Amino acid sequence: MPRNLDLRHVISPAVRDLIELANLQDFDRTREQITRLRGCARPVNLTGWTETRNAETGAVVRSYSTADEPTGRLLTACGSRRASRCPACSRTYAADTFHLVRAGLCGGKNVPETVRTHPRVFLTLTAFSFGPVHNRPTTNTGKPYPCRCGQHHGEDAPALGTPLDPKTYDYTGAVLWNAHAGALWARFTLNLRRALAAHLHMTQKAMKEVLRVSFAKVAEYQQRGLVHFHAVVRFDGPDGHTSAPPAFATVAVLNEAIGTAVEATALTVVSDTVGDREIRWGRKFDVREIAALGDGELTDAAVAGYVAKYATKSAEDSGTVDRTMVCRTCSGRGTVGGTIRDLCPDCHGTRQAEPIKNLRVQSHVRQMIRTAWALRGLPEFEDLKLCKWAHILGFRGHFSTKSRAYSTTLGALRDVRRAWRTAQAEAARVRAGHPAPGPDTVLVTESSWAYLASGYRPGEELLANQTRHEINQTRAEKARVKTEGEVWA
Repeated sequence: MPRNLDLRHVISPAVRDLIELANLQDFDRTREQITRLRGCARPVNLTGWTETRNAETGAVVRSYSTADEPTGRLLTACGSRRASRCPACSRTYAADTFHLVRAGLCGGKNVPETVRTHPRVFLTLTAFSFGPVHNRPTTNTGKPYPCRCGQHHGEDAPALGTPLDPKTYDYTGAVLWNAHAGALWARFTLNLRRALAAHLHMTQKAMKEVLRVSFAKVAEYQQRGLVHFHAVVRFDGPDGHTSAPPAFATVAVLNEAIGTAVEATALTVVSDTVGDREIRWGRKFDVREIAALGDGELTDAAVAGYVAKYATKSAEDSGTVDRTMVCRTCSGRGTVGGTIRDLCPDCHGTRQAEPIKNLRVQSHVRQMIRTAWALRGLPEFEDLKLCKWAHILGFRGHFSTKSRAYSTTLGALRDVRRAWRTAQAEAARVRAGHPAPGPDTVLVTESSWAYLASGYRPGEELLANQTRHEINQTRAEKARVKTEGEVWA
């Protein structure tokens, strides 16, 4: 930046910083970094270097150092799954999840297309009832009728999902259900294999030699603050998606085994303080066949789209907060210091990052957070670490999981994307006149990276906003053209 550039008259710090960026030696490179992130909300700032050498000659093939960057750092995408944290990165995660699930339904990504002929269903498992809540009930024909409170609630009514009588609602049971939902799913998959073996009059060992159950599932929060699971469950041969299941493994067999496993799955939570609780699935669960070749009501693409959409949702969709309740200064201990400890200056011994009573959430959500925080103090629930998960209402499991042989992996999809970017960079080097290494050349890469910070400079935030605006405009234009094309068709 020129030394004689005086920006004291510029009131806005963001505009002042943008002018400073524009006067750097290579502003185009700064803009390129931000554009490449495609609107990431809070990128990771790194410093370091990487160098690739020819193992035989020691010649440097390619090298990079953040010291050569105009701002002295490298911006990388945060990679957040949650749309509330970063819409841009969550769209990438949703796209990867879509391709992962779709590959297990109709092939692709190193999965044979014959997998679409395997019996498979779309399963929805809900939580147990811990008290009546406001809802929008309908008859079997879809005709709505009043809630138990006597009113017809709108789709966006704030009361939906909240208890009819908060005083009698079992908040302790609800939080404990969320905390054990992941373990309940694991127990369900175990019982499903047992139910299949019993239905087929086989031992589990014998069944493994001819039949495998594969799945991909995601967790979604209901309006009442409890998670429920959506899953693709599929029959495979003993080698997974590369082998066909036996003829006797039909959708009807899978449906019956799922019903048996749902009824048999339960966990017992023992507590002398709050009493023993039985954790099990809700009475309503849905099993729908996914038709082969997409000729049914539930198609491959539709199911993959459902799962991808659910995968980027999180607890914030039920009205809670997207930040931990644990005080970062004292790490939830309430005190700071070494041998002589003092009260934490930030939380004043409460261990909370902010008082629960001050959260701008519904009373129902606040009570679930308060209950999770209170349960974390009981010795029998210490291993649940409910204070860490109080802000997401006690749920401790992964939002998306899959069995090993279902299809490809998110890591494999990221590797393909990384390899494509590397190939593009190598092609650019060749166009610039640099020799490309031969196919038999052994390359050795060394690197050293350090975390610097997260987020943008004020001026970079303006550039990121412009990038987001351009991407949204392009997306809206594509949607408009598609809609007009469908209308004319």
